Amino acid sequence: MNYNNAKNRVKDLKSFYKNCMWFGIVAGIILLRNFIKYRETDHVFHGSIILTVWGIILAVKAVKLFIFDAEWENKIIQEELQKTKKPINF
Repeated sequence: MNYNNAKNRVKDLKSFYKNCMWFGIVAGIILLRNFIKYRETDHVFHGSIILTVWGIILAVKAVKLFIFDAEWENKIIQEELQKTKKPINF
């Protein structure tokens, strides 16, 4: 991994962790608000569309960042290059 790829990966990781932190803070506030608002009913958890969408976006970013990273891409490129090499017949 060269310097530019490493720098971009660190930037992406920092952004992802920052988004996770904000998600936790906002989720805590929303869930606390719902708990206080609906504590006299049996249904304490009322789903939040904002948290659901935000959670899905974070999940997609996590998959992209941790599973389909630059190493995976380089591995697939090498495999494809190996497939296209044809033996030379003399």
